[in-house]
Amino acid sequence: MSPEDDNPEAPSRSQLKREVEALQKLGEQLAELSEPQLAALSLPEKLHDAVTQARRITSHGALKRQRQYIGRLMRDVDAAPIRARLEELRGAGRLSRAHFQDAERWRDRLLQEGDAVLEEFLMRHPQADRPHLRRLLREAARDAANGREPRHARELFRYIHGLS
Repeated sequence: MSPEDDNPEAPSRSQLKREVEALQKLGEQLAELSEPQLAALSLPEKLHDAVTQARRITSHGALKRQRQYIGRLMRDVDAAPIRARLEELRGAGRLSRAHFQDAERWRDRLLQEGDAVLEEFLMRHPQADRPHLRRLLREAARDAANGREPRHARELFRYIHGLS
């Protein structure tokens, strides 16, 4: 009889294996982070070094061994704060994309509909500089009419994106 059989509350071997695989997947997600994001997690030095080294490995077999090693190191670390921080990072990425897309929509509407949308935009963004916006819109329309590069449309986008 094994020690696991004595304690009916002990996790099964299958459960232990699933937990180890989950820790390995978490380690893989850590390897996908940028260096500043990884540093912000304040991981133990051994784990940080192992994750950094995993990024440089190109051999399939060696990478698999490194992932297993990271999973083994993760057993000694509380994974809940790491998971929570990864979720925060993913959420920030989604917000950033939504903010970017909102600025694109405003730019497109302002370029297509002109003054009619400008009032609506200024109601939502009272800190916006009306004369500057009108100048950018005129210049962007002039660029489009003359077939030039949309320099002012890009400048308009940057201004809108900076307001939000």
